[in-house]
Amino acid sequence: MTQSLTRRCLTEHPRAAKAVRTGLSAAAALLVLGTVPATAAAHEPLVEPLLEPGPTNWLFLTLTPGDGGQGDVRGDGGHDGSHGDGGHSRGVLLSCDPPQGHGHAAEACAQLEKAGGDISRLARLQPDDTFCPMIYAPVTAHARGTWAGRPVEYQETFANSCALTARTGSVFTMDG
Repeated sequence: MTQSLTRRCLTEHPRAAKAVRTGLSAAAALLVLGTVPATAAAHEPLVEPLLEPGPTNWLFLTLTPGDGGQGDVRGDGGHDGSHGDGGHSRGVLLSCDPPQGHGHAAEACAQLEKAGGDISRLARLQPDDTFCPMIYAPVTAHARGTWAGRPVEYQETFANSCALTARTGSVFTMDG
């Protein structure tokens, strides 16, 4: 019944029929035009992807008195009777583009550059004539970051801070 009324109305009123046809054509055109940019936009990113922000050669360095939870913590002051949890960690962000982060940043960055960012290779670059006292006061060194676009993850426990410096040079020397 609705179709017959609509058909009769459109045939009796030609201006109404023309208005309906124009309106339908305009709606169809808007529908088509509205989907074309949306389809194209779906294939293109709205925001340029960010390249790696900030410096490419950086390490977050931490020193923790004790053996990093591996056993005895003699020398760390373990006043609460706990073993293996060490003392309070100290941390610093060492950035090498330009060198900054701790008092020996330039020297540490130069040493890391020679080792290709591999902290375990630093021992080969250190002088062999370093003698450390035979005092067991373990310290755990940890480094995490990126060097030349590669991830760096390093952790090692040393018998004392002298042994740490003898093996890693200025990298973990956080004091002035």
